[in-house]
Amino acid sequence: MFYRVYCDVEPKRLALEQANKQLSDAQNKLKVIKAKIQELDDNLGQLTAQFEKATSDKLKCQQEAEATEQTISLANRLVGGLASEKVRWGETVASFREQEKMLPGDVLLTASYLSYAGCFSKRYRQIMLKEKWMPYVVTLNPFIPMTEGIDPLALLTDDAKVAIWNNEGLPSDRMSTENATILTSAERWPLMIDPQLQGIKWIKNREADLKVVRLGQRGYLDKMEHAVANGDCVLIENIGESVDPVLDALLGRNTIKKGKYIKIGDKEVEFNPLFRLLLHTKLANPHYKPEMQAQTTLINFTVTIDGLEDQLLANVVRLERPDLEELKAELTRQQNDFKIKLKELEDSLLSRLSSAEGNFLGDTALVENLETTKLTAADIEEKVKEAKVTEKKINEARELYRPAAARAAMLYFILNDLNKIHPMYQFSLKAFNVVFEKAIERADKSDDVKTRVNTLIAFITYSVYNYTARGLFERDKLIFTTQVCFQVLLLRKDINPPELDFLLRYPSVPNSTSPVDFLSHQSWGAIKSLSAMDEFRNLDRDIEGSAKRWKKFVESECPESEKFPQEWKNKTSMQKLCMMRALRPDRMTYAIRLFVEEKLGQEYVESRTIEFAKSWEESGPATPIFFILSAGVNPVKDVEVLGEKMGFAHDKGNYHHISLGQGQEVVADQALDTGAKEGHWVILENIHLVKKWLPSLEKKLEAHGEGSDPNFRVYISAEPAGDVAGHIIPQGILQASIKITNEPPTGMKLNLHKSLDNFNQETLEQCARENEFKSILFSLCYFHAVVAERRKFGPQGWNRVYPYNTGDLTISVSVLLNYLEANPKVPWEDLRYLFGEIMYGGHITDDWDRRLCRTYLSEYMKPELLDGDVMFAPGFACPPPSDYNGYHGYIDENLPPESPYLYGLHPNAEIGFLTTTSDTLFRTVLEMQPRDTGAGAGGGMTREEKVKQILDEILEKLPDPFNVIELMARAEDKNPYVVVSFQECERMNTLTNELRRSLKELDLGLKGELTITADMESLSNALFLDQVPESWNKRAYPSMLALSAWYNDLLLRIKDLESWVADFNLPSCVWLSGFFNPQSFLTAIMQSMARKNEWPLDRMCLQVDVTKKSKEDFSSPPREGAYVHGLFMEGARWDTQTNLIQESRLKELTPAVPVVFIRAIPVDKLETKNMYPCPLYKTRQRGPTFVWTFNLKTKEKPARWVLAGVALLLAP
Repeated sequence: MFYRVYCDVEPKRLALEQANKQLSDAQNKLKVIKAKIQELDDNLGQLTAQFEKATSDKLKCQQEAEATEQTISLANRLVGGLASEKVRWGETVASFREQEKMLPGDVLLTASYLSYAGCFSKRYRQIMLKEKWMPYVVTLNPFIPMTEGIDPLALLTDDAKVAIWNNEGLPSDRMSTENATILTSAERWPLMIDPQLQGIKWIKNREADLKVVRLGQRGYLDKMEHAVANGDCVLIENIGESVDPVLDALLGRNTIKKGKYIKIGDKEVEFNPLFRLLLHTKLANPHYKPEMQAQTTLINFTVTIDGLEDQLLANVVRLERPDLEELKAELTRQQNDFKIKLKELEDSLLSRLSSAEGNFLGDTALVENLETTKLTAADIEEKVKEAKVTEKKINEARELYRPAAARAAMLYFILNDLNKIHPMYQFSLKAFNVVFEKAIERADKSDDVKTRVNTLIAFITYSVYNYTARGLFERDKLIFTTQVCFQVLLLRKDINPPELDFLLRYPSVPNSTSPVDFLSHQSWGAIKSLSAMDEFRNLDRDIEGSAKRWKKFVESECPESEKFPQEWKNKTSMQKLCMMRALRPDRMTYAIRLFVEEKLGQEYVESRTIEFAKSWEESGPATPIFFILSAGVNPVKDVEVLGEKMGFAHDKGNYHHISLGQGQEVVADQALDTGAKEGHWVILENIHLVKKWLPSLEKKLEAHGEGSDPNFRVYISAEPAGDVAGHIIPQGILQASIKITNEPPTGMKLNLHKSLDNFNQETLEQCARENEFKSILFSLCYFHAVVAERRKFGPQGWNRVYPYNTGDLTISVSVLLNYLEANPKVPWEDLRYLFGEIMYGGHITDDWDRRLCRTYLSEYMKPELLDGDVMFAPGFACPPPSDYNGYHGYIDENLPPESPYLYGLHPNAEIGFLTTTSDTLFRTVLEMQPRDTGAGAGGGMTREEKVKQILDEILEKLPDPFNVIELMARAEDKNPYVVVSFQECERMNTLTNELRRSLKELDLGLKGELTITADMESLSNALFLDQVPESWNKRAYPSMLALSAWYNDLLLRIKDLESWVADFNLPSCVWLSGFFNPQSFLTAIMQSMARKNEWPLDRMCLQVDVTKKSKEDFSSPPREGAYVHGLFMEGARWDTQTNLIQESRLKELTPAVPVVFIRAIPVDKLETKNMYPCPLYKTRQRGPTFVWTFNLKTKEKPARWVLAGVALLLAP
């Protein structure tokens, strides 16, 4: 078994050994193989690592190559992009370095410009910068470097900013750009002088969250406090010449508590640094106190004629060639956008370049931004080139329409100056634009541009004339037309400025003596002055040499229609006007009408009334109709008639008629609110009676101007103020309104018919004593017409102006009816007293006017009236009793043509009235001449140079003052005459000291050493316009002379006074006109006589005897009284043959009176029979210049001279 086991196991054991051996061998082999594999793996790892490293190095190299290539590409692109900029930036850097050196002077000038230039006009800004500051800075030692021809705007703004402003609505002219630059750069609060509201329009477009307030409106201080705390932008609009003192701290930025708070009234308000304040005024020429000017930056936004011309050109092209204007506007907008875009891109690029750190060659965005900038810039440059070509074509086409825009701009500036004539004449640019555009629409069409432009000019001129003339008083229409005519001709260069200067100023060589009897001394002085001009050389010799021919021409009835003698008939119309002014000043109004008709057309001199319905068509909710009232006219009837036609009446509840007075303001407010909401008509009568409510009315009308019912209309009426100081109607109301004047008829015939029209046939038949009633009623009507129309003759008509109206006449007729019914006989005395002292006399404040009124009634109302024996005027007797139509017919058939005889006056009264009218016309036109032009300055001098020349001439000739203390010590006998001489010396010193003081002050102002004040400005204006300054007038004697003649007269008075006080002996013949106070000398005559004879002074009077001698005939004074000379008579003349008052000779307006002997006598010895108590006045103004009453001999009834307005004058 063992064996079997052995045999069985042994082979297995052997097999096991064999297997183990094989296993060991195999394992050994495996170990060897594994070792080899390990070795191979190690080699593979090394190789793989090497491969990966090689691959990595390869990739890195590739990436570096690509990065380098990209960097090279970016560098190339960057270098390429900046290469073109290199030159520009290089130049800019060089320029900056140069500018850096010039910064002191440039900043000095720019800061000065910013501080001081804002309030000046374009011309003065240029003068100040180019002619004053720049030359001054250059001469300073030590030298301040400054860029030659520096433009302050270059340092403060750039094209992109200006483009943004233009897109916001700022006009594109240079002046507006300067204003906007000053406004945005100034540290002080800006105060905009903006009468045309162009600046405020831009501000409202520019400021998104603008808070607008007005001083005095309810709760405005609360709004201000809120805005200061929140940092808002506030606009205070329509301020006057002063601001509420409550805002002083805010204006001056007087902060407290370390600048964190500010006081407004009694409240401390937190001051937000972001707060901004803008102030605005509509006043065209305000005078602000120095502290106000120091606290704010004044900026003059007043539209310039060049700027307005460009705006109006855009408007006319927009209406005529909308395609052109649209393209132009689009181009302008595009150009502005280009400037803004380029600026943004350049700023962005420079910002990236400056902020780039390290190696910025990897900044792809920077390079791409540069490329975008370059592409955009290139694209823009290409478009700009195209735009310039297009713009040139557009401008050429637009320029064809410029003459129409130039005419319109000129017309607006004339309208803008009309307030110098009367403060009611206010016109806004907005309203003018409406008239301008309507004129373009109505003008006749034409394919030929030149023809069309001429048509536009004609239609624009006439439309503006009609629009303006309906709101002017009749007396001012010719002034307006004349100014339009002269400015049109100056624009066309059709007249010579020196000739216009002569016509307006009317200079006269002083102390000229006329060698011909048909010309006055003053006229001859003007002829001599005119002869000094080349175009009029030898005119004086020709007049002297051919006196007969010239006399025939000068004394013809209508010389303006006749041919001038000799070769003078070939002169231009303007030159003929100049000669006519010297030869026949009284015919100048007629001559000017003919001149205007020749130059502009007949339609400009025809007086036409525009139908109210046509004016209504131009009105609207934002455009009220404003009636400027005249005595005796009721324009409301026109509104009522039109309202009824259009369905507006009281009974329909849509017509509100409010007569303003105490307590009616609330009613008016309610009516306006209701009317605006429901489309009613509102009439506000007599708004001048509610002065305090007018600012509220202005705001309400402005508020209702937008968003109201289109049928809403407001009609306003007010009486014009007598002078500028009394004017209270707000400018805003007047500018927004269509102004219409309604004046009573002129001329005796129209006035007489109108007086009768107050009655009817029933009135004539209502009295039982029909014949007496009719005769006296007609006499009353004539009397009413006479007293109303006599006003046109000025002071010779009435010393003062009285508001006689139809109420006086109708009440007088009612009184007449009652008295005739109550009395068996006509109570003539009672009626004359009632009419002359109460009904009409109630208006009268002057004793001489009261005498005139009584005299008229005593001539027109007397028993002879009932017999038909009363002559109202030569050739016009009292009519026989008739019916209503019969009286009208009698007037038409029998009333003589209009002449002074109808009023009891001499024809010379009309000559005087016409001369005064023409003098006023030319003086006013001179005042209206544009200040920036040479017209009216004469000789090519500037306004300031002219004023300086006059100032120097006056100071040079002005004598030293009288040494009154020395004179008083020298006078031994201080009799009344000597006392008068002392008083005159003192008064003369007061006047000459004021002359000297004010002129020296103005001289310093013109040199720039003193601030020009309002007084200095008014003095300068007066010197330029040849008028006596107000401050001199207050200290002087009454005079109607122009400044040059007034000053010559002053020197004569001083000389006369010097000769008197040299020895204190009474002159042989005293120049009564030479006294400041002639009453004192006349009283001295009575005092001397009273002392000598011991008579009571209150029982004495003066006796006047007119001698037949002149002053040269007297060598010594009389023993009693005095001989006086220098008297003139108006309304009649003194006849030396008969020694009586006689009727005037034609064209002798104020003949001289011979020497008068005046002595004092007791009152009871005064002779009154055949005497005319003649008032003595200092000047033709009469009224307040009354001196004394002289009794003069007459054979005629004194009533004749009373009606003729006969008076003695101390100055012709």
